[in-house]
Amino acid sequence: MEYLIGLMLSLVVAGSATIAGFDRDRAFYPTVLIVIASYYVLFAVMGASGRTLLMEIVAASGFLLFAVLGFSRNLWLVVAAIVGHGIFDFVHHLLIENPGVPRWWPGFCLAFDVIFGGSLAMHLMRRSKFWRDPDAQGKRRLANPNGNTCAGDSAHPIRTSRSSR
Repeated sequence: MEYLIGLMLSLVVAGSATIAGFDRDRAFYPTVLIVIASYYVLFAVMGASGRTLLMEIVAASGFLLFAVLGFSRNLWLVVAAIVGHGIFDFVHHLLIENPGVPRWWPGFCLAFDVIFGGSLAMHLMRRSKFWRDPDAQGKRRLANPNGNTCAGDSAHPIRTSRSSR
């Protein structure tokens, strides 16, 4: 049941973000990644030792790094990190013993992360010149409408927060 709820919630969040226009801002998906990664830290605060908390902070910091790099360089890094977090959910119990994690959480979060990461991938592919123009295969760096360059995801209209100020 937790897989179904995670799947449904990810579709609602991604769909709502599209309808509201949140997903047009480049910071949206990296911010969601940071929030997703912080939950295990919260669970460690609620029910685990200081050692577990430290291990969860280290793991969350890795995802934070991907969020920052993905925001500043290439949103495909954010796709990889969100889907990677889903895989992390699947093996988390083998790596870190955290009694604060609800029994249903790994399945719920795995489903949410994989579907949500997939929705960002679809979003990037739909807006990519590479996806629409097979002749663009050799063009790895394209200028986006703001004059910035980002490999792979530069042709879509996601605004950077710096350019929207």
